[in-house]
Amino acid sequence: MFSLGALSRYTSPNRQHMRQLLRVVNRCGYAPPLGIFIRNHHSRNDLKTVLIGGPVGAPAHRLYFSRNESPISPWHDIPLAATDGNPGEYNMVCEIPRWSNAKLEIDTKAPLNPIKHDVKNGKLRYVANVFPYKGYIWNYGALPQTFEDPNVVDTDTGYVGDNDPIDVLEIGREICAEGSVHRVKALGVLALVDDSETDWKVLAIRTDDPLAKKINGIDDLELHMPGLIKATVDWFTKYKVPDGKPPNRWAFGGKPKDAAYARGVISSAHESWRKLVLGPQSNELILTNVSVESSAHYLRPSHASDAFKALVSGGPLNVKEQPEDPQAKKNAEWHFVRDDIIQ
Repeated sequence: MFSLGALSRYTSPNRQHMRQLLRVVNRCGYAPPLGIFIRNHHSRNDLKTVLIGGPVGAPAHRLYFSRNESPISPWHDIPLAATDGNPGEYNMVCEIPRWSNAKLEIDTKAPLNPIKHDVKNGKLRYVANVFPYKGYIWNYGALPQTFEDPNVVDTDTGYVGDNDPIDVLEIGREICAEGSVHRVKALGVLALVDDSETDWKVLAIRTDDPLAKKINGIDDLELHMPGLIKATVDWFTKYKVPDGKPPNRWAFGGKPKDAAYARGVISSAHESWRKLVLGPQSNELILTNVSVESSAHYLRPSHASDAFKALVSGGPLNVKEQPEDPQAKKNAEWHFVRDDIIQ
């Protein structure tokens, strides 16, 4: 077990953040690394991901991020704006590859904010295959350095934010890898109302996609990918019904807003994130970062590296890698939802 005794040279604020990081090392729920895999599959060559705890479907599955060999938070330390990008181009962190069922997400409540397999009521979460769809029908991810504030009511939707980064639906040709980071262009945005919270869904396309130069907004998307917007609304409306929940609702009648509106939503969410990371410690959200030096939650990269090295090499390597969840094998089943239950 890695000890806090080695941290005596750190200042008090950094010790607090290091304690949070070291919980990753010393809690079995976060540290079953028999298998540690480092991979580089990003459009940015300086980024790598480190997989600990088994494959997708293992309860301890965690995917951590590093930049230039130093650990980072994908939420706080990957910039929102794409470097030298045009207005409306952003970095997207891919959480869920298209056609897959496992609900993976950036863990906003854990140190370094790894991607994890979401858990609800003690069970790993998967989306059902609602006919005629298979899993997620786009590459699903998040915009870093954004935050949908649960304490602010959106003036257009009438609902508060959902306490998460903004979601992205990337509609390009290639299937992304979990944890890959890509430059995307915002085309428009949908406003899902989920449990009385605004849950923005930005429609986007990778800038290196063959159709990226032809698709710049909602009208272009409908022209070149007819039916995709309609299918997207249908998917989100129905996807929780097989789990015994009612259909989801929409703001704006399920109609997408244009690219300019999407840019405004993203800008507002970025400002909400800035206030969050520059503010006091949240009761739930982990704000530790290595790039926002004016933040009270800033941690020097060298200090983060010490904790991360303990995680991947000095942690309890004798803990067995956890097996895949048997539920994953049931993801071939179809579910049928009658349109007449949708109101």
